[in-house]
Amino acid sequence: MRLLITGASGMLGQDVAAAATAAGPEPIALARAELDITDAEAVDRVISGTQPDAIVNCAAWTDVDGAEAHEPDALAANGAGAGNLACAAAAAGAWTIHVSSDYVFDGNKRDPYVESDPTNPASAYGRSKLAGERAVAEAAAGAHTIVRSSWLFGAGGACFPATILRLAAERDTLSVVDDQVGCPTFTGHLAAALVELCEAPRPGLLHVAGAGQCSWFEFAAEIVAAAGLETEVRPVPTSEMPRPATRPTYSVLRSEREAPELPDWRRGLEEYMAVRVARR
Repeated sequence: MRLLITGASGMLGQDVAAAATAAGPEPIALARAELDITDAEAVDRVISGTQPDAIVNCAAWTDVDGAEAHEPDALAANGAGAGNLACAAAAAGAWTIHVSSDYVFDGNKRDPYVESDPTNPASAYGRSKLAGERAVAEAAAGAHTIVRSSWLFGAGGACFPATILRLAAERDTLSVVDDQVGCPTFTGHLAAALVELCEAPRPGLLHVAGAGQCSWFEFAAEIVAAAGLETEVRPVPTSEMPRPATRPTYSVLRSEREAPELPDWRRGLEEYMAVRVARR
């Protein structure tokens, strides 16, 4: 199997390439400099030239707050760009795996979101991710899997644990919001699931996120404890730390379908910390 990975220099893309190599598929890993998914002609040319069996789209606009001021740019990457890939993949007979987000929901539920729940994004970023889901579903028809995940973190890029570890080494006290709840998901775990879905495709929409749930405050406290630091982590409401983009207050994802099950987020944190230590 030949597996084309877009956004391959990013945090998730790096782990998908590693997971593919470990599992057997031949990865064709392309960074944005090698393939800009907003360029439809370039996408057609690369996919027709490489003839992959499956595509995992890890390319995305990920700046949640920046999308508020630059929504057209976020839509170009997360919406139209995703559609470009799915259209070219369908023409080449390749399966499309598209990664989406919990931010397509408004967060007003208080029990886990499943695939059949209605979407209602509360931010420009969320709207752009929902546009991508719709573009992929339309372009690739029955030859796609849309995977929604949540609160991604990994050793290959900037992420919440990395930020907390940096700040905790500089400060005696950290304030972290405790009224937003989700499922931290280690990209190493998600990557293996995405490769599995390439080898055994399941059409449609799937929720694949770390097991368990926590607030950002609880996540930060676990990170500080795992690092053996003495920094005090203080819970605060979102109202004390406003951001340009509205975040869902509750975005726990679970599946009502046969989706790959990921380990608990604490296990993901353990593996993340181990990778950080190994890379020093």
